[in-house]
Amino acid sequence: MRNAALTLGIIAGVIGMIVGFFSYGYTEAIERFGEIEGLAQQVENVDLIRAASILGPLLAIAGGAMARAQAAWGGALLLLSTMAMYYAFGFNVFTMFPIAFAGTAGLLALMAGKPDEPKAHF
Repeated sequence: MRNAALTLGIIAGVIGMIVGFFSYGYTEAIERFGEIEGLAQQVENVDLIRAASILGPLLAIAGGAMARAQAAWGGALLLLSTMAMYYAFGFNVFTMFPIAFAGTAGLLALMAGKPDEPKAHF
């Protein structure tokens, strides 16, 4: 379960980085070049989008990397990443995989016992 959490967390972070690059770039382009009537408007909370574009994938990759050694902390970071990406970007065709992968990885990491024990954290 720890290896699955590691793999899913890293994948969620990489896909989340792609979403983050485009989201941050979109807010920067609209700020720099202005809105296009009926086509491209600035988002309501630019700082939230920019912060989540960086922190969401970062937390997913860090949580996935920690999942083998510190499963509880890694799982908490993965679930925090899930919440950040969902709150900032919503659930849509571009965010469904990073959100689902990070959430699943977080649950797997929290349910994983020590490698030599079949018992979970709870």
